Amino acid sequence: MRLTILAACLAVASGTFSSSIMAQTPNAAQLASDVEAKVLEWRRDLHQHPELSNREFRTSKVIAKHLESLGLEVQTGIAHTGVVAILKGAKSGPLIGIRADMDALPVTEEVDLLFASKATDTYRGQKVGVMHACGHDTHVAMLMGVAENLVKSKDSLAGDVMFIFQPAEEGAPAGEEGGAELMLKEGLFASRKPDQVFGMHVTSSMPTGMIGLRAGPAMASEDSFTITVKGRQTHGSRPWGGVDPIVASAQIINSVQTIISRRVDVTKAPAVVSFGAINGGIRSNIIPDEVELIGTIRTFDQDMRADIKVKLAEIATLSAQTLGATATTEIDAGYPVTVNNPELVAKMGPVIREVVGDDNLIEPGLITGAEDFSYYALETPGLFYFLGVTPAGTDPATVASNHSPAFFVDEKALKVGVETMTQLALTALGAVN
Repeated sequence: MRLTILAACLAVASGTFSSSIMAQTPNAAQLASDVEAKVLEWRRDLHQHPELSNREFRTSKVIAKHLESLGLEVQTGIAHTGVVAILKGAKSGPLIGIRADMDALPVTEEVDLLFASKATDTYRGQKVGVMHACGHDTHVAMLMGVAENLVKSKDSLAGDVMFIFQPAEEGAPAGEEGGAELMLKEGLFASRKPDQVFGMHVTSSMPTGMIGLRAGPAMASEDSFTITVKGRQTHGSRPWGGVDPIVASAQIINSVQTIISRRVDVTKAPAVVSFGAINGGIRSNIIPDEVELIGTIRTFDQDMRADIKVKLAEIATLSAQTLGATATTEIDAGYPVTVNNPELVAKMGPVIREVVGDDNLIEPGLITGAEDFSYYALETPGLFYFLGVTPAGTDPATVASNHSPAFFVDEKALKVGVETMTQLALTALGAVN
């Protein structure tokens, strides 16, 4: 054994063995550089051909073709248009999952790009523009690049990788199921559940190349609600002749504000209850039969989430009753809280820091937006981080946010995204220390 080691050392010193040694130690930075041009090409193609939730037909074909060219086991048609591929490492070990979402938004692009979207589609019965206004095109392109990198490194991997290309993160069309929840329902983790799952999202709120990562709750849960307040129609000049659901609705709106300000422990976690629409009445002199209130609930704690739902329905019912009206509350459960596993963050945070440097890894504040990556993180330890895409010299506070028709991605950030995710996978599977 000592002679073998000595011979290897002498071979390295003489340069005759250096290439084989290097081949055994994948370099994420070099791998990211090697695939960068392809990632940009994929991103621009996907950006020019965006597709709405559960309609990602062309996108899934592009993904599947690339994964099959890498020699991977590929499965299509999961949750309508989802694509999943498995890479088997050379040695036994854990299974990790890496997820990218695929869908675009019903937004008409205003960015002056050579590859700007001119696509249109029908959304809720209306013709709309379609745009990757949340950066999912970059997520797909980066994961395609990561897949290529890890295939090149498979002889060094002690474990396997599940590449998850997921449709409908922005929400399935009315009357349909979709997204992460449907992928799991259709058995994504049924045969073998990943030991860890990773995800990444671009954001205009940070400079290019900066990474945002926080342990524990990171993004809020999201639930929408509809409160139907029923009274009894009467002439506006004779309110005593009926029951006014508009006044009852006003009472409900005011009283609901006390849920957050007086009835939940906001030192435990912040929460938001907002009304977004009030529909009722047609004339100035007619008190209507019915008013509809629509809103959203955002929380960072699952127990608090459940408690707020109960209190909301209770306040609506009792407030209406005091004025002789009735109120029915329906809650449409949305995405759970996105929670980053603290142990996984403690292990992988230094890995990301090594790639981007101390100044480019921050702990962001809580985000009241929601993400269906949360469903995966309920099943197995998850790590979800943010990648800044606002160009240097531009104040992120002044640029268009995600979901805006003016949302812009500095493509220099994509190499950082590919390198960080490649490095996380290599570390998780023992290919690097």
